[in-house]
Amino acid sequence: MKIETLISQAAGEAVKELYGMEATEKMLQLQKTRSEFEGNLTLVVFPFVKAARKSPEQTGEEIGQYLVEHCAAVEKYNVVKGFLNLSVGQGAWLQLLEAIQQDEQFGTKPVREDAPLVMIEYSSPNTNKPLHLGHVRNNLLGWSLAKIMEANGNRVVKTNIVNDRGIHICKSMLAWLKWGNGETPETSGKKGDHLIGDYYVLFDKHYREEVKQLVAEGMDEEKAKQEAPLIKEAHQMLVKWEQNDPEVRALWEKMNGWVYAGFDETYKKMGVSFDKIYYESQTYLRGKAKVEEGLDKGLFFRKDDGSVWADLTDAGLDQKLLLRSDGTSVYMTQDIGTAEMRFHDYPIDKMIYVVGNEQNYHFQVLSLLLDRLGFSWGKDLVHFSYGMVELPNGKMKSREGTVVDADDLMELMVEDAYKTSMELGKFDDMTEEERREIARIVGMGALKYFILKVDARKNMLFNPEESIDFNGNTGPFIQYTYARIRSIMRKAEGLGISLTSHHSPLTTKEIELIQKMNEFPAVVEQAGKDYSPSGIANYCYELTKVFNQFYHDYSILNEPDEQKKAIRLLLASNVAKIIKSGMGMLGIEVPERM
Repeated sequence: MKIETLISQAAGEAVKELYGMEATEKMLQLQKTRSEFEGNLTLVVFPFVKAARKSPEQTGEEIGQYLVEHCAAVEKYNVVKGFLNLSVGQGAWLQLLEAIQQDEQFGTKPVREDAPLVMIEYSSPNTNKPLHLGHVRNNLLGWSLAKIMEANGNRVVKTNIVNDRGIHICKSMLAWLKWGNGETPETSGKKGDHLIGDYYVLFDKHYREEVKQLVAEGMDEEKAKQEAPLIKEAHQMLVKWEQNDPEVRALWEKMNGWVYAGFDETYKKMGVSFDKIYYESQTYLRGKAKVEEGLDKGLFFRKDDGSVWADLTDAGLDQKLLLRSDGTSVYMTQDIGTAEMRFHDYPIDKMIYVVGNEQNYHFQVLSLLLDRLGFSWGKDLVHFSYGMVELPNGKMKSREGTVVDADDLMELMVEDAYKTSMELGKFDDMTEEERREIARIVGMGALKYFILKVDARKNMLFNPEESIDFNGNTGPFIQYTYARIRSIMRKAEGLGISLTSHHSPLTTKEIELIQKMNEFPAVVEQAGKDYSPSGIANYCYELTKVFNQFYHDYSILNEPDEQKKAIRLLLASNVAKIIKSGMGMLGIEVPERM
């Protein structure tokens, strides 16, 4: 049993026996004792003062005395106003360390067959351009969230919805037909998604020139945008696509195939994957059918122009378009169709959408619509809303000149990690193959950690240089600490030292380290409740900091006292175990050496 649980239960018994009061769990919650006071855990006694009919100080004294006499974990106490500071005995800390050592999966819960099924949607790319910096944050958040939900015992299905249809896709297709000369990823030496992205940009360039020409000839700009020959051709291609024209469909499948191969390469580099991928080309008709069904049931209404709407004014929202007057679907319709397919495929208990905060209103509406259409999880769907991510001005301009390409960014991070590690002399005794692999792990760890340590709801500035720093709140700092511990453990193994606990007196720093490790299960649980990868990231940093303070003050392998050496090795080994587990929840690898 956890130390906190043991003490809380004993405190509850104390209050009942001393004052005849049944204390709630919330009243008995313990806090970490503030650094300026003696003690490890603090109980706030103000909730018991009324029942005790005594001052906070007297109440604290009585409860403290009871705990020393009746709870083996409590060694001594002191009272500061209404705060009862408790010092946990050495034996209890050693038992706790032993328990952490015995539990290989410490801090996580096993996934049971009957556990709730959580579906998480992330990535959601368009097949007319490569993934960019915004997608990087989205994918990293989605993957980490999936790992955190699994660590809390949930069954998880990771899904992606690919926007593979629409006018923007036709623009790339038309540009390739006009100016591509049969170019392929193989002949161009470009990744498929980059190749298609280039044609999307090329379409836009020629389209702007056409609009400019029409305006110069005296046409109104808005009309020129609609009348430009290129946009008309793109719309004609979209109509042919909707009508299943064999030539258009064959071109669409070929070009999308190039894009998917490119996406797969990017996802692999990023270290993310999906259990199921949905495609809007397969879901939009399901959505239209579902809207028609809702119309028949009187859930929606049709306007005079033939368009179909949902009236959400009774919920404090407005009216929402679901089908245009020409019968074509909107994003909301497609989301309804995708939800219907997913609900058919999986018995979902909770649905989490990882989508930027510009879509907050969209998901408010979607939640209401799904609930009205009878999806049990509709009302409680979670929109994991995150802020924008940008780079300092002038850095990492993409091929398009407006957004930062994900592949370019990852390549830069790995190269920066390689150069920094070389400059710091961390690669001196390694082969080139080892250097490149560790540079990959460190570069990607730096990128992931820097993005995930920030509260997802906030906009953020990603600075590649800051992220590669081997000191401070960075991925490489935590990775380096892990590698250092692993090096110590290998040396200990070489010396034949086994990991066994001894009843050697613990120092304050050692107790602080055990106490910090003991927080891990609660941190994981809270991160699951709050959908918060940043909670895990910042815990990993705090644990690493506490370990480094301990390591600075105390020798491990050079400690002459064998019992103290064994305890410190046990501490170090379990810190490494927890770092690896926590960083794993962020999708970050930790190297065995650096």
